[in-house]
Parts: sequence; structure tokens; C-alpha cells
Amino acid sequence: MAMNLFFKPTLGGATRAATIARIMSRHAMSGLAESLFGRFRRTADAAASASFIMSIAPRHLREALQELGPSFIKLGQLLSTRADIFPKPFIDELSLLQDQVPAIPFAEVREIIESELGPIETLFRSIEPEALAAASVAQVHRAVSVEGLPLAVKIVRPGIRKTIQKDIRLMYRMADRLESLFEAARLVGTVHIVEEFERTVFRELDMFIEAGNMERFAQNFRDIEEIRIPTVYWNMTSRSVLVMEFIEGVRMDQVAAIRAMGIDPEEIANIGLRSFSRQLMVHGFFHADPHPGNTIVMPDGRVGLVDFGIVGYLDPLLMKTVGMLFLGFAEHDYEMVVDALVRAGILSEAQANHPEFFSDFMDACEPFYGRSLRTITARDVYDQIMQLVLRHRIRLPRNILLILKTIIQTEALGKILGSHASLLEQAKPFARRLVRKGLDATTLSRNVSRDIRDAYGYVRDIPKWVSRILKQAAEGDGRMHLHHSGFEALQSGLEKGVNRLIIGLIVAASTVSGALVLNSSQTVFEVTIDLWGIHRLTATGVLGLTGYVIATVLGVWLFVSIVRSKKM
Repeated sequence: MAMNLFFKPTLGGATRAATIARIMSRHAMSGLAESLFGRFRRTADAAASASFIMSIAPRHLREALQELGPSFIKLGQLLSTRADIFPKPFIDELSLLQDQVPAIPFAEVREIIESELGPIETLFRSIEPEALAAASVAQVHRAVSVEGLPLAVKIVRPGIRKTIQKDIRLMYRMADRLESLFEAARLVGTVHIVEEFERTVFRELDMFIEAGNMERFAQNFRDIEEIRIPTVYWNMTSRSVLVMEFIEGVRMDQVAAIRAMGIDPEEIANIGLRSFSRQLMVHGFFHADPHPGNTIVMPDGRVGLVDFGIVGYLDPLLMKTVGMLFLGFAEHDYEMVVDALVRAGILSEAQANHPEFFSDFMDACEPFYGRSLRTITARDVYDQIMQLVLRHRIRLPRNILLILKTIIQTEALGKILGSHASLLEQAKPFARRLVRKGLDATTLSRNVSRDIRDAYGYVRDIPKWVSRILKQAAEGDGRMHLHHSGFEALQSGLEKGVNRLIIGLIVAASTVSGALVLNSSQTVFEVTIDLWGIHRLTATGVLGLTGYVIATVLGVWLFVSIVRSKKM
């Protein structure tokens, strides 16, 4: 396909753009490539533009993103959480994106470690040259500390930041191009999606941030025996290298190996569900990438969590919302679910009370009536919610979408282990405690104390505010801004009345002056003519007649306007 690179990227960007266009064409997306890089005319109709974009086969989109490399794989993984935008076939397909790539040579690994931390021999007794795991942005090697402790060393791939930065610049241009061409892309906010991707991907590339996430998780789960979080070795950690304790065990999806250790896989599934419920509804800080490789079953039956590059945060209001959603679905109290969405600002009162929405919502909830929690999967609830979201164009907060995606992954781990445990069943006690938390004496006392403290602060500041006002007044710097409202109608009425009065005065003046001029015995510039019975024409006569005409026209116009206003 001939490309003229309509949006004019830089020389390096042009080469990359041409590569993207070829890969898109190879995966049956030449139409999209032409719209991005060719001279494609704008499609103003939202339905038509959405139809054009959705004509792309989900599998072709996934395969193209996979071939485009790390930046686009990460973007696709982010898009897989946006079920409020993309239909289910796209979400399912994008969730299959694989982030495994060949490992970089150990010589490059050694160079990175030594450039940031010093000679490798002073850091480790040994380090294995073969990578345990290799992803698009980092890889992990096993090592032994000088003291003989087992370690895991995570190294960010060299040059990956620059590669992703270049691709992001191109993504912005592509997103802007899509919004200029397609109304559907503008409504979705493709530029905003790229902004969100840029914000999250660079956090994942900073090992200091991941180490901080691990420390916070370790603190949150310090009293929970069934969960193990690796220890971070800060003295051997930098922006591109993270050294942590190595967790011995097997991946959560190795069911035969788990049974061989004498551990019940169903209990492991329950530990995982309890852990996730605690993350959401006790700490408001959750692991957002719980795939089997990040969940390790230890020989003593504990579950170790690793890879904290992607995490989610919940503020107190959103935590309460999540608790009400879980408890509402668990207890079939769907008014609580709607109330939670309204409190969080996800739904407006008008939307919640709209007959069509309420009818659709009850239809979505009807399949769950009377069923035990063990027969209701999170996937069932998720699918019903997403249908409602798409139908009524509800924009969900990013963290809610991340939670929904993580819920599906967490429950899928349970299915791998052969468990029939329900996330709703495991989360119900945590949700109940969270919802009732604001009603216990301790919390009420804490809230009252906070309000009293705030009120005391305001009272304490009053003398300072009064002093400042008096000082400004004394120095002539005081300003007072007054804003009146409700006088617009009065002002408009007065203006109309004054205008009519002025016109009335003009009519009267024109009539009187015309009469005086016509009755005057003096004449100016007399002309003798013979036309329509007129034998003599004077300038004074013309002026008098003109005054009468003006008075008549204005008088008629004033009369008509008063009659039309119905204020005779």
C-alpha cells in the first residue's frame, strides 16, 4: 500500500510508521492503515466510524500488536482492561497478548548491573547466566548473595525506555489522527488512552517504584501467615535493577506439582481469593497482574506474590463503593449496587432513576436471583455489567476497570486449580466489615474528632483573617466583589420600556415639528411645478411632510410591538 505519511512524523518516525503500516496491511487492516497514514477523509457520523473501526477482526488486531513489539503489546494489555469501550470479542482476544520474548545476552545483563551497582563479584556469590523469565521490558535471573541467600535479580532491558518513548510519540500522532477522522474515536478519547498508557508504562520501568510497592504489600500482609511477599534488598536496587528474595515453589498453574507437595489446590485457590479480597477492601492497594507466573505455591502451603510492576490504588470512597458492589451482589441487594454507583459519581441520579436504565439493570441482575454464591461466577457478573455499561455509555473509573480485569484473572486461577470457590463468597465478610466500618464506635469517634479538629482550625484562623482584611482596608488595597442575580428580567424590561418611551418622544416631536413647519407662513426655496394637483413645492413643506411620515411609521411599529408583547 502506498503511504504518503499524511501527519508528517520525523524521519525516524516515518520509518517506524511505514513499518506499522506494512504490519497492519499484512494482518488485514489496510483500511485502518490508510486512515492513519494516508489521505483519508473525515467520517463525521459516530455510528459509521464505529462500524468502520469494529469491522477489524479482533484476532488480526491482536496479531498485529504482537508483531509490533513491546510498546504495542503493553498498549494492547491496557486496552484489554477497557471493557467499557471495546466489545467482549476484542477484550477476550487482547487478553491473550503474550509478553514473552528471547532473553538478552548475559554480557548485556552484566554491563547493566555493574554500571548501576558496581562489580558483580562484590554483589553476588553467583548469578545464573540463563534467565528464569524474559518479558518485553525486563528479565529475571537467579542469584546467590555473598551471605548465601537465594536471590532473584530483575533487570530492565537496555534501550527499552527510548524505544517506548519513540513509539509513544507516534501513538499520540496516530490517536490525534483517529480523533480528527472518526467521531467514535473522539468520543472514546484515543488521545486520553495514550496519555494513560504513557503514565503507567514508565512506572512499570522504574524498579524503585516496584520495590516500594513490594514494601507496602509486605507491610499490609505482615500478620497474614498464608501470604509471603519477597524481601527487597535496597542496597542492591537501582532504577534498572531490582534485587529481592527468591521465593522457592511452583507456579500456581502446576496443579500436579502442587498435589505432589501434599497441598490441596482448592485451599490454594481460597487463599488467593481471600488475599485479593483483603487487598481491595482492607488496604485499597491491589496486585493488578495475578497471572500464574506471578503466584508461587511454596512447599509449606503458603502463597508467594511476585512482580509488583502493575498495581492499583483505591481511595476510601472507591473502597466503600467496591465493598457495596460486592455485598450488594452477594446478598442480591441491587438497590445497594445502584446506590454505590451513584455515591461514587459513576451514575448520576437522573441516570439511576431513568426507567430504561432501571429496567435494563434489573434484567441484568435477574439471572442471579435465588442462586447460591457458588453458582455465580465473577465472570457472569462482569459480562452483565459490561453490557449495561456499553448500552448506556457509562464511563467507569480506570481503577474500577482494572479491578474488574483483575477479578477475572483471579477467578480464572481458581478454575485452573479445579476449585469451585466463589470470589463473591470469599469477599462477602470483607465487604460487610467495610460497609459497616463507618458505623462502629471507633470510626464514628475518629470522624467526629477529625471534624472537631478541622472546626478548631477554622476558629483559630479567624483573628488572622480579620486582621488581614482590616490591614488591606487601611492600606486601600481592599477589594469587594459583588455578584447580583435575578435582576436580568427586570433589566430587560426596563430597557424595553425606556426604548419605547424614547420612540414615543421621537414620534411626538416629529408630529409637532411637522405641524409647525407646515403651518408656518414662511417659505424656503420655493419651486413651481404642476404634478398631481400640486402647483407649488417648498423645502419647509417637504420637511414637514417628512416629519409626519417618520412619526406615522414609528408610531405603527411601536403599536405593533406592544400588541405582540401582550402588555397593552
